[in-house]
This record gives sequence, C-alpha cells and structure tokens, in this order.
Amino acid sequence: MKTETGLFDRAFDVVIYTLLILLVVVTLYPLLYVLFASFSDAGQLVANKGILWKPLGFSVEAYKSVLKNPSITTGYRNTVFIVVFGVIVNLFMTCLGAYVLSRKNVMWNNVFMFIILFTMFFGGGLIPLYLVVKGVGLLDSLWATILPFSISTFNLIIMRTSFMGIPDSLEESAKIDGANHFTILFRIIIPLSMPVIAVMILYYAVDKWNGWFYASVFIRSRDLFPLQLVLREILIANSTDSMSTGASAGDRFEIGETIKYATIMVATIPILCVYPFVQRFFVKGVMVGSVKG
Repeated sequence: MKTETGLFDRAFDVVIYTLLILLVVVTLYPLLYVLFASFSDAGQLVANKGILWKPLGFSVEAYKSVLKNPSITTGYRNTVFIVVFGVIVNLFMTCLGAYVLSRKNVMWNNVFMFIILFTMFFGGGLIPLYLVVKGVGLLDSLWATILPFSISTFNLIIMRTSFMGIPDSLEESAKIDGANHFTILFRIIIPLSMPVIAVMILYYAVDKWNGWFYASVFIRSRDLFPLQLVLREILIANSTDSMSTGASAGDRFEIGETIKYATIMVATIPILCVYPFVQRFFVKGVMVGSVKG
C-alpha cells in the first residue's frame, strides 16, 4: 500500500513539475524572443521563419537608433513624471480613503463602501470623463493621466482590509497621548503596513508605466506623449521614417522590425528591474491585505 502511494506521489510530482516547466516556457519565451530579436541583424531576422533561440547575427544598431530617437527620450521623461507623481498622488489618496473607511466609528461607513464598490462595475463612460477633464483645464496635460485616477477601488479595498487588521488599542493609546488622525495614520498605521504599501507602490507604478489609452485620449501634443504611446505609434507604423537611420527605402522594413523589438525592451526593462526590490513584500502584503478583517 505504501509502495502504491509512493508511486502515485512521484507520478503526481512529475506531472506537476512538467506542467510548471511548460508554464514557465510559455510565459518566458515571448520575452526571450523579443530580447533575441532586438539584438539580431535586421535582414536575418526578417528572413527567419522559425523559432528564435539566440540573436541572429548579433547587432546593436536597433538600440542605437532607438536611443537616438528624441521621441523615446521625451517619452521616458514624461513617463517617469507620470509614474513618480502618479504613485505619490495615488498612494496618498488611497491611504486617506482606506484609513477613513477602516474606522468602525465612521457614520455611514458601509454606505460609502457600497458607493465605492459600485464604481468597480459601473462607470460614467469615457465621454463624461473627457468633459470633466476638459472642464477643469487638464486637457493636453500630463496631470490628465494622474488626477482623474487618484484612487483604484481594488487597491483601496486591499489597503482598507490591511488597516482594519491593526489593533484598535494602538489608536486608542495614541489618542490618549494627544495624537490626531494624521499622526495616527502617518506615524502608526502606515509604518505597520509597509508590506501592503510596497505592493500598492508596485501596482500603481506598473499601471502608470503601462498606461497609454487615456494619454491617447487626453493628450494631443507630441512633446507630452508618454513612452507607451510612443511605443504604440512605432508598433503600428512599422516604419523608421521618423528615425535618422540613414537606411535606404528598401531596408526600412527590415530595420523597423528590429527597432520595434528594441523599443519594447527599452520600455520593459525599467519596470522589470523594480520587481526584485519589492518581491519580498509582495506575497506578505497581498496576504495581509486580503485575509485580515
């Protein structure tokens, strides 16, 4: 009986590990393909019709063209602005909202929470949002991609749940010592919630870094285009007319293919570098924010 159980466990482990390996390959290979293609020779890449396991004729010409393109550097600058100030605004507003909604003595707490949850499933629509942004003078401004989206309902729920797990005795002791709500929030609640705060920073940073749709709706000046919107234009255009490559017309398509992949890598690498720094907080923060309360 033990032998049969042991064989079953080993067979089960083999199946699980095989599925996990396949999942890793399916998930990782597209990124590796883009990486190899970005370092490949343009002509060899276009001629290749099979699976790519390594760069074809190693070349960095695509990266040179991308980094020389003023649209890329401008897009980087705008995206960094959106990410930095967007995360600050999002985190500040989310902390304030989560703190208020996590207090049990707040009048109509459940009513406010229901109204906030309602917005997760039913929105006002793009046209009303556009009219509001235009009405407050944010049209064609980087702030148009930050201020109208100051709070994510999903992130607010996670942070609220985390705040509710902090003992009330800490708040009561602070009030006895004369602390006000801002002191309690910024000197007690937030320091005790750093794993969740780190997860929120990651969520908001990734959302701001990858955002392009609302930028395409609210921004018209090319000097204000974020990096993802520049990348989208390059991917759609599939040409290098705006880049000074010095290539002939017949070679533009081939060079454009490698530049597309190089642009994707340039836009992806920075956000990938953030994950190792917050990985140790990630699982703990999500579990704390989803289980407690």
